[in-house]
Amino acid sequence: MTEVEERKPQERLQERFTQVLELLQRHRLIEESVARQGSEQQERVDQLVQQQHLAELQQTLSELHPADIAYILEALPLDDRMTVWQMVHSENDGEILLEVSDAVRETLIADMDEHEIIAATKDLDADELADLAPELPWDVVQGLMENLDAQQRERVRSALSYEDDQVGAIMDFEMVTIREDVALEVVLRYLRRLKELPDQTDKLFVVDVAGILKGVLPIKRLLVNDPELTVQEVMADDPVTFYPEEDGSYAAQAFERYDLVSAPVIEKSGKLIGRLTVDEMVDLIREESESEALNRAGLREEEDIFASVWKSLKNRWAWLAINLITAFVASRVIGVFEGSIGQLVALAALMPIVAGIGGNSGNQTITMIVRAMALDQLSSGNTSLLLRKELGVAFINGVIWGSVIGVVAWLLYENWALGVVMTAAMTLNLLLAALMGVLIPMTMVRLGRDPALGSSVMITAVTDSGGFFIFLGLATMFLL
Repeated sequence: MTEVEERKPQERLQERFTQVLELLQRHRLIEESVARQGSEQQERVDQLVQQQHLAELQQTLSELHPADIAYILEALPLDDRMTVWQMVHSENDGEILLEVSDAVRETLIADMDEHEIIAATKDLDADELADLAPELPWDVVQGLMENLDAQQRERVRSALSYEDDQVGAIMDFEMVTIREDVALEVVLRYLRRLKELPDQTDKLFVVDVAGILKGVLPIKRLLVNDPELTVQEVMADDPVTFYPEEDGSYAAQAFERYDLVSAPVIEKSGKLIGRLTVDEMVDLIREESESEALNRAGLREEEDIFASVWKSLKNRWAWLAINLITAFVASRVIGVFEGSIGQLVALAALMPIVAGIGGNSGNQTITMIVRAMALDQLSSGNTSLLLRKELGVAFINGVIWGSVIGVVAWLLYENWALGVVMTAAMTLNLLLAALMGVLIPMTMVRLGRDPALGSSVMITAVTDSGGFFIFLGLATMFLL
């Protein structure tokens, strides 16, 4: 292998990204030089050098996969992003728009006029166009729909009729269908006449004249069986299927469980209307993972890292306001025990330990509960069992680690009673953290909200206020 071949894809991408940054820096330096020049001849020289740099940048971008260009665009400040976007070959615009995050896509589309958007999206498949349609100007979508044939137009309308997280919204329509009464040799000849197979084609879909799904023919069965056999003799008649109204998360779990590459999507009548593929499932899992991480931190939506101050402010203010309120509540709890803290200064040094450990434990519990909900492992029949288990874990952890910090407090302050209070407070706060770690996501689900939404903020607020109250309350009762 050559040195280039041995480098990992991410290393090669980072090298390309560095090249783009260097070319953009040169471009900016030349722009500044041109702005300062008084000599017309020098200005022409600088402009020629600038054109050379832009041509080199365009050449570098032309060698990259659309997904890699999307990665670079997301990592650039707005001005540089627009410069690179203008250098991208127009035939790749549509694929790049599909790859970038929603927040970055918004900035790119805002920089395009109607003709550019139509040119970028006119060659996209129906499912891809449906992905972009909600973010495109309505008149542009109407123009694109008019240019589609009747079948494609109906497919776009079908995809748009489902919620973003439903199977119908993420399925694609490019698939190969065959009849069950034909010989495998006929199928092979049919496939050879096709220019190419749809991506992730690991099976062919067997349908009758009405389009009803009868089974699937895995490619490996097609290749290893006697060509004289019929499709019906070698096909699988019990494939994993999905309905368009089903939740995409359920489909993703099924893909992982059954090691699927593709799967048919059918109507209640059994008619084949589309298929799901593993690349769509990977995208869905990634998006849900990112969304969950944002929700835990109280962010309302995905944010362009280089967005304006105002946009970032709008995205972040709500849960910061809630956090401010909860922090004020915690401070008032401390205020109630100002006298106790004044009499025993050690309390001020030790109380953050109780609150911090409780917050960590609560976040662990919430993470496990939200994950169980995502995998449909939580039901009304096992909720109480799960709650008892989490309380048991919290109690044992509280006794063990509370005893450790209790001994440390005793040795530091030569007060055995303070050590006992520390152990008791730690145990009680961990029990509170476990209880709220189960109840918070369950309450959010009952309210019809994402169970991860603001969970980190809420559990921290409860364990801070609760931890302070428990520790200072016990100290006031037994030490003063």
